[in-house]
Amino acid sequence: MPLTTDAAMKVAHILTEALPYIQRYYGKTIVIKFGGNAMESEEVQSSFARDVVLMKTVGINPVVVHGGGPQIGTLLKALGKESRFVDGLRVTDAETMDVVEMVLGGLVNKQIVSLINKHGGKAVGLTGKDADLIRARKLAYSRKTPEMNTPEIIDLGHVGEVESIDASIIQMLVAGDFIPVIAPTGVGPNGRAYNINADTVAGKVAEALKAEKFMLLTNISGILDKEGNLLTGMSARQVDELIADGTIYGGMLPKVRCALDAVRGGVKTSLILDGRVPHSVLVELFTDEGVGTLIRG
Repeated sequence: MPLTTDAAMKVAHILTEALPYIQRYYGKTIVIKFGGNAMESEEVQSSFARDVVLMKTVGINPVVVHGGGPQIGTLLKALGKESRFVDGLRVTDAETMDVVEMVLGGLVNKQIVSLINKHGGKAVGLTGKDADLIRARKLAYSRKTPEMNTPEIIDLGHVGEVESIDASIIQMLVAGDFIPVIAPTGVGPNGRAYNINADTVAGKVAEALKAEKFMLLTNISGILDKEGNLLTGMSARQVDELIADGTIYGGMLPKVRCALDAVRGGVKTSLILDGRVPHSVLVELFTDEGVGTLIRG
């Protein structure tokens, strides 16, 4: 059935609005962290895969880093093993690390790769162990409460932090017209595997690639002020002020700090947006309005 004149004009408007953004980002690298609640919806997974393929088709270079915490928790529960967390960090003993590698490097990674390929892309899955992509070290974690005279040192097991990213591996894949999909596990001395926060890995990958944008998909609309209104554009200094006065707190704080670190590490802009909204990546990239919160240096 042919389009009505009004419908055709709307389609034409959308395409012409997108053109300058396609030209602006042509040949540029955009790192996207995909995970959390967004990964639990088949509709959002499918729309995300289509978005990534469209980006690559019009000459943009997407690099995907994914999480998988809920999936890890589900499998641990099925195996009769309790999940333990300290300040939001999963305590990862050797047995849990086996599950983490199996879920992140196998189940979740290959699911995203398959979806992108299904929609016409050429995705390649990677973990930190592949060609030593992500060199890691054990996270030295401590915390101090007002009642303590000295900080408490907590052993989180195989929980690590990024020591370095080998950008050349990712760049080689991008140059070959592939879409890298990276699981957030790293490798340390003697080949020891580490479980690393996916937001942190994504931010460090964006820094290593000097990406044009770092897009952090989360389960809220972006950074909110004290009245609950979305803040659409902010400088790093303004974000620091919101952290200092307690506007940004709790579970949002680590995500915002990852976005800030990426900007300060050479990424042009970071974006925090709601990954539960279908096609939120395309709306942010290719429309005048955009969605979420943009952070610049």
